[in-house]
Amino acid sequence: MANLSDNPKHRPWWTQLNGYHWFVMIVASLAWFFDCLDQRLFSLARNPALKSLMPGAEAGEIQAVGKEVTALFLVGWGIGGMIFGALGDRYGRSKMLTVTVLLYSVFTGLSFFSHYYWDFAIYRFLTGVGVGGVFGLAVALIAETVPDGARAGALGTLQVLSTVGNISAAFIKMGIDNLEAGGTIAPGNGWRWLFLVGALPAFLVFFIRGHLKEPEPWLKLKREGRLPTGGIFAPYAALLSDKRWRHNLIVGAIIASTGVVGLWAIGEYAVDLQRIVFRKHFEGLGMAPADIDKAMNAAVSKAYLLSMVGAALGMSFFTWLCGKLGRRASFAVGFTSAAVITALVYWKMNSPMDAYWMTPLMSGAQLGILAGFAIYLPELFPSRLRSTGTSFCYNLGRFAAAGGSFFSAALAKGAYGQFGSPVMERYSAMTMCAIYIVGIIALLWAPETKGKPLPED
Repeated sequence: MANLSDNPKHRPWWTQLNGYHWFVMIVASLAWFFDCLDQRLFSLARNPALKSLMPGAEAGEIQAVGKEVTALFLVGWGIGGMIFGALGDRYGRSKMLTVTVLLYSVFTGLSFFSHYYWDFAIYRFLTGVGVGGVFGLAVALIAETVPDGARAGALGTLQVLSTVGNISAAFIKMGIDNLEAGGTIAPGNGWRWLFLVGALPAFLVFFIRGHLKEPEPWLKLKREGRLPTGGIFAPYAALLSDKRWRHNLIVGAIIASTGVVGLWAIGEYAVDLQRIVFRKHFEGLGMAPADIDKAMNAAVSKAYLLSMVGAALGMSFFTWLCGKLGRRASFAVGFTSAAVITALVYWKMNSPMDAYWMTPLMSGAQLGILAGFAIYLPELFPSRLRSTGTSFCYNLGRFAAAGGSFFSAALAKGAYGQFGSPVMERYSAMTMCAIYIVGIIALLWAPETKGKPLPED
């Protein structure tokens, strides 16, 4: 009887990759790494930038505009995903990945030169267009290049490595803060240098253009003349005209939107609550006003780094769970955990010590789900429509998350008080956790893809 270990599918996924597979993994992961770096640099620089660009504005007004700029960034992200997903199916994944990396790098760098909040918002919108295209193209490249037995592990690892981009952003922010405190950078301008660092991924384009090939399934379709033709919306028409792909598109979009809204319209604002409760905590300790900001920033940075450790562990666990329980059961566990843990964190977090153990749990639950998107979404569509379908599902949630940001602001102003209030931050976020119920219901119609090859027509 043959040993199961003789079958490549039963070996650890990383042992099934050859040199070129690893090259594709590294390039796609770097593109997503820098994408996530850009997202996090924006989150860290958003309020300092608006404070500098809106002199005399009150803290509540800055926070309100910050949510609006975030919403515009997410709208750009969604539009970019829709456009470049379709272009990736028509013209090639590697070509379009080059364009998206260059796009978000250039407009991130141009944010350095912002003079007003409105041109800053425009740069963030255009950066979002580039950022939005990366995910669908990167996962399509990996899914169609690596062996079937390595696909789930490789795609889950792509998301795990995104936490490295987030952590790198935190260390870059600390370094810039130190330079600003030491006088090397003019006071109030540290945020500009954060965005200049975010322009560095443009150099990745040289590696993508010279060595990254289109995956064989896409090249086969090109040789056979079966790639989408017509206008930019032709791939969407093809998805919607076929009952199977239309069903998968709707279900995948609802599931992905649930996780994206949960992260960007709820989890993303945990730092706002931390700053409020941390300040109150340090004031209660009798700390001198001059020392409170320094202590608060240090506590927020520590909580963030711990949360990224939790995110990496959560993504790794979710990847393992997808292989053991299947995709549907894993999402059911993930959505339930994210709803319960997020609500408890916003309800009970009252000090830095609370944040040090609560936010890693919340990030593990919220971001763990995203590893499932990288694994599951490309398994729902055929090669000729894979980039379009994956990008649509993943990025439709950006529009929902943008709406969630506005809705969260409406809750804050109307039902729960004013911006900057801990009551607002807590209860608007807890109310938004109901979004996870939508994802759980959608799983009733979700196809199970565990152990199956990538679908084709």
